Amino acid sequence: MKSAEIREAFLRFFEEKGHTRVASSSLIPANDPTLLFTNAGMNQFKDCFLGLEKRAYTRATTSQKCVRAGGKHNDLENVGYTARHHTFFEMLGNFSFGDYFKRDAISYAWEFLTSEKWLNLPKDKLWVTVYATDDEAFDIWTRDVGVPVERMVRIGDNKGAPYASDNFWAMGDTGPCGPCTEIFFDHGADIWGGPPGSPEEDGDRYIEIWNNVFMQFNRTADGVLHPLPAPSVDTGMGLERISAVLQHVHSNYEIDLFQSLLKASAEAIGCANDDAPSLKVVADHIRSCSFLIADGVLPSNEGRGYVLRRIIRRACRHGNKLGAKGTFFHKIVAALVAEMGEAFSELVQQQAHIERVLKTEEEQFAKTLEQGLKILEQDLAGLEGNLIPGHVVFKLYDTYGFPVDLTNDIARERSLTLDEEGFEREMQAQRERARSASAFGMDYNSLVKVDGETQFTGYAGTQGQGAVLALFRDGQAVEALEDGQEGVVVLDRTPFYAESGGQIGDSGYLEADGVRFEVRDTQKAGGAYLHHGVVAGGRLGKGLAVEARVTAEVRDATALNHSATHLLHAALRQVLGDHVQQKGSLVDSQRLRFDFSHFEAIKPDQLRQLEDIVNAEIRKNTAVETEETDIDNAKRKGAMALFGEKYGDRVRVLSMGGGFSVELCGGIHASRTGDIGLFKIVSESGVAAGVRRIEAVTGAAALAYLNAAEEQLKEAASLLKGGRDNLVDKLSAVLERNRQLEKELEQLKAKAASAAGDDLAGAAVDVNGVKVLATRLDGLDGKALLALVDQLKNKLGSAVILLGGELDGKVVLVAGVTQDLTARFKAGDLMKQATAAVGGKGGGRPDMAQGGGTDVARLDEALATARALVEAAA
Repeated sequence: MKSAEIREAFLRFFEEKGHTRVASSSLIPANDPTLLFTNAGMNQFKDCFLGLEKRAYTRATTSQKCVRAGGKHNDLENVGYTARHHTFFEMLGNFSFGDYFKRDAISYAWEFLTSEKWLNLPKDKLWVTVYATDDEAFDIWTRDVGVPVERMVRIGDNKGAPYASDNFWAMGDTGPCGPCTEIFFDHGADIWGGPPGSPEEDGDRYIEIWNNVFMQFNRTADGVLHPLPAPSVDTGMGLERISAVLQHVHSNYEIDLFQSLLKASAEAIGCANDDAPSLKVVADHIRSCSFLIADGVLPSNEGRGYVLRRIIRRACRHGNKLGAKGTFFHKIVAALVAEMGEAFSELVQQQAHIERVLKTEEEQFAKTLEQGLKILEQDLAGLEGNLIPGHVVFKLYDTYGFPVDLTNDIARERSLTLDEEGFEREMQAQRERARSASAFGMDYNSLVKVDGETQFTGYAGTQGQGAVLALFRDGQAVEALEDGQEGVVVLDRTPFYAESGGQIGDSGYLEADGVRFEVRDTQKAGGAYLHHGVVAGGRLGKGLAVEARVTAEVRDATALNHSATHLLHAALRQVLGDHVQQKGSLVDSQRLRFDFSHFEAIKPDQLRQLEDIVNAEIRKNTAVETEETDIDNAKRKGAMALFGEKYGDRVRVLSMGGGFSVELCGGIHASRTGDIGLFKIVSESGVAAGVRRIEAVTGAAALAYLNAAEEQLKEAASLLKGGRDNLVDKLSAVLERNRQLEKELEQLKAKAASAAGDDLAGAAVDVNGVKVLATRLDGLDGKALLALVDQLKNKLGSAVILLGGELDGKVVLVAGVTQDLTARFKAGDLMKQATAAVGGKGGGRPDMAQGGGTDVARLDEALATARALVEAAA
């Protein structure tokens, strides 16, 4: 079976078992700060397992795209050198949210793997592991399924701590956890390796192909396991691994999917399609890079973008090792689209964008290599001995993206070696910094968990009635909140919008007889709306009926900005191209902020074009229409999903301008585009590599912005003694006059310096047969001092000169050495000594150098270094 056929068979099998087929989520985890990338099939269902979210189904099946190339889960360095490590892989999974448990999960796995209708694997080739104390799973396998005891393996706590086992899974240090049972395939005695749990388990004979995780317990911070009220199932089977088994090969790189990518990689590089590890690296990396870019990641120097940049550069480096000339990596994208585009339509839609990003990064890396080589040459020039220090290797690797293996190649050519221990120390320090800054230590039991959901009524208005479902103070459930206490209120119904999609949460108040709760912010946890605030009077208890009132003027202004954001998004794609994707947004009552993918600053005429397009839509005053539908129907209507958002089975489609803008959005919006009134861009900037930001204002805020600009214009015209109509002419005349005055001033300074040169030449002193002139001249800039040093060199014929002075509270220094003395004295060396005295830095050529500092009080000490330099050479 081909890989695509296996994927489809798996999904169809579980559909027949009552599972809902769910599309793969983005590689960027939605609202999950604990993960760098989606690395397992269960990631998109985490809130379901935590009890924070309820879906319309209790059984699901997916083929989830995953990346493990950064953070806690990182396989990057192994890729290309082992048979089964990848940066990108597909995880086939089936899930139960409090529905079936061990018996059904085990029987489903066995049926799919061994029945003639499905994969038809020989039963005697399959081995099974269970957690050492999980007698229930052991009995199901041996008694119900019929797996012989000799092919069953109990795995205990083999990782040095209680429940730290290959067969015990945990979401984190706390939270849902439980035993797991794994299925292994025996490739046969001709392959080295032993069964799981044996000393030879790392061999390639026995390969894990399926893992069933039984979420049975909740582990609290004290390490105690508490039975979950609704045990769940999370399973995973790597598509690449099972494809290798069914296609009778021992390496994932031999399966059909990779064979086409290896062929395309070899053609793009211009090398043989052999078993070279570097070729496997390229074929693997094209998948992770392309899928990450399709999901909105762009190369940068931090976070996810930094990991993407590392993967791209690693692929380029391995391509170069195989003899690639020029850019090649982006040429492989077409082969990937042909292979996987049918299953993942985002590859087809984003192909041109992916190719452009990769090509740009390849070109940038070529420049980086050139820059790194220059820096390495400088470090090698001052090297003592034959060992390149670890901190030098690390600086090249970490700061300039210079591959360590390339540094090693250059070192070998020069009979040098790398300080590998020093480099590893630097790397370890970096890892510690990364770990200390990470968010992987989340206590899942600290999350607010609410039984029941809040019905949102805010689309219809800004006030309504509701009953208090739950109350929390300092994260703990309470029966009541007293006067003056801060806390969280959960209602059964609310008009308060919870922060989502970039729109801030509503504020306002909850009121009942003698009770008032001021709502400062509204957030969401699963299906519950959390009203954060403080009791401003009375006692608020569970079950109390309250009147909920949103601050209407803030809500209305926020809605206008949110609607304008959608219009701006559509206009950006119209003006800049379909590669534009939202990278984040913030919408409040004051302004809107929209981040999006684009490679260069937006030109002024493009900004004007964007404003014109949005304002034209506003003037049309079309109705803002909403429709609730299923996700597939929404996509057929062309609705765009927003970056970083997680959508359920039913979605809200928001349309403006008769199809001008169609997006999935649960936010609050204007009734008609004309309500926005006016749209004005106030700034455009870059926030990261390949990411731009536009800030804009609408309605009354836009009018206030224009009025303020008008006042500034009037004030400027008044200062220039002109009017609005001739302001540009007046300003141009002032600037031209200023340029003339600056030119005259430079001429006067040159004359003064020339006159001073005649007087200064006579102040030179003889030091061991060398003329030395070191003097202080305040008020002159570096340009004037340079001209003066040139004159003095001509007048003195042979001399060492150092001039310095104070200018605007800082030290300015210039040094000069006549040509006949540069073999003995270097102006650059003199400048380094002089600037060190005044807390600065400088440098230059042997005959001329300049610099500066901040410690004016030590200027005379700096000037004395000229005489000291000459005396030391005697």
